[in-house]
Amino acid sequence: MSTSESSKLPPFDPADPIGIDDLLSAEDLAIRDTVRDWATDRVLPHIAEWYENGELPGIRELARELGSLGALGMSLQGYGCAGATAVQYGLACLELEAADSGIRSLVSVQGSLAMYAIHRFGSEAQRQQWLPGMAAGEIIGCFGLTEPDHGSDPAGMRTYAKRDGEDWVLTGRKMWITNGSVAGVAVVWAQTDQGGAAGGIRGFVVPTGTPGFSAPEIRHKWSLRASVTSELVLDEVRLPADAVLPGVTGLRGPLSCLSHARYGIVWGAMGAARASFESALDYAKAREQFGRPIGGFQLTQAKFADMAVELHKGILLAHHLGRRMDAGRLRPEQVSFGKLNNVREAIEICRTSRTILGANGISLEYPVMRHATNLESVLTYEGTVEMHQLVLGKALTGLDAFR
Repeated sequence: MSTSESSKLPPFDPADPIGIDDLLSAEDLAIRDTVRDWATDRVLPHIAEWYENGELPGIRELARELGSLGALGMSLQGYGCAGATAVQYGLACLELEAADSGIRSLVSVQGSLAMYAIHRFGSEAQRQQWLPGMAAGEIIGCFGLTEPDHGSDPAGMRTYAKRDGEDWVLTGRKMWITNGSVAGVAVVWAQTDQGGAAGGIRGFVVPTGTPGFSAPEIRHKWSLRASVTSELVLDEVRLPADAVLPGVTGLRGPLSCLSHARYGIVWGAMGAARASFESALDYAKAREQFGRPIGGFQLTQAKFADMAVELHKGILLAHHLGRRMDAGRLRPEQVSFGKLNNVREAIEICRTSRTILGANGISLEYPVMRHATNLESVLTYEGTVEMHQLVLGKALTGLDAFR
């Protein structure tokens, strides 16, 4: 390429080195910038303190603000939801997790799990009753699938729903439930005697004020500290017949919800990685050792080059999966591909960024260690590394290694 030809090219942008923004529409960029501005104003000034104290004060106000942005149930249609594209929802997840994984988890559980379950599998009466308030952030929702003894194997759940006349009576426990202690409604999955084994699993819409329902908060976490995490206890919770989600039986219901939530994680993990990368880059250009900025040393530049490659490959992968979702062509195995790759690479970017910051990297004055510890939870929830490896292994070989 001649000098005259290269002079006509746009300048190299360290924030977008392979030009991914060229793939985004003006509306995409406006949504991204709106969410980024909100997170910068409402989360970043306080998040270190929230994380250190292990709390998310004002969560109900934050939920209402997120509702006013259209971020709750963002890609759902109707009932007060924004009806955004999958790519736009993904961009929002990236910006929210660039602030903190706990904030993105609040939005993901609300929209991609609780609201999505009601929207896709609920009756029209259930949708009308719950979704408008949830979209506005006036009602916070949670999603009860994982149990103390059953995480990766939800078919073994012990929570049970039995018929008593026209009513259902639920008994059991759920564990590691985001939003549980502040939720007004819980979508709870339980075994029933209808369908046999995992085929009898049904979803129930449970108002959290129902007698027998409680949600004690889980304390002493070293990850996702700025997030409400709870246990759900169901002690003979009596529900009317119309509390069951009529649109699905078996594990297909909760697993499809999880796939939708995992898609948001594919984007969100790259937000945590980007924030850590940018923090390290700013630090390396200012921090001097041996008479010059550490960003000028070859080994440090090698770290930045490798991190930038994985960061923007991950964003490009997320964008590709989003386009497939918008076209109705995204398979669950492809979501596993994205979740497996992007969360693993995001953790590695955070850890490498920490080495550039040296001892300062462990301080909450910088976001790096906070993002790294949060991602340890993100690595596990919505499917562990091993489960996604087995999903892909089965898809690649045609052989089931789960059992």
